[in-house]
Amino acid sequence: MPKRSRLGQLAGLVAAGLVVCAPVAQAVEIQAPAPVIMQAAAAHDALEQAPPGPVLDPAETDKANSQETKNKVIAGIAAAILLGLVILGRRSRSKKKKS
Repeated sequence: MPKRSRLGQLAGLVAAGLVVCAPVAQAVEIQAPAPVIMQAAAAHDALEQAPPGPVLDPAETDKANSQETKNKVIAGIAAAILLGLVILGRRSRSKKKKS
């Protein structure tokens, strides 16, 4: 198979790009104006009629914060116990190794 020149390769790539991209570009140009107008109108209506935000109850917030704190304390205690077990295990292992 003969080698193609750089210019021939470039021409082939440009032609392939035009064949692949031309129908898509035409379809986008034809259909783009109508949906853009509809989306802009819908966005304008949405900004005017914003729903009210959630109502937060301070009692529920305090309860959730206390529950979260309790969970963090329990996790910290469990981590400390596991760390202690690892340290004790390594210490006993090193004592057995020396003997």
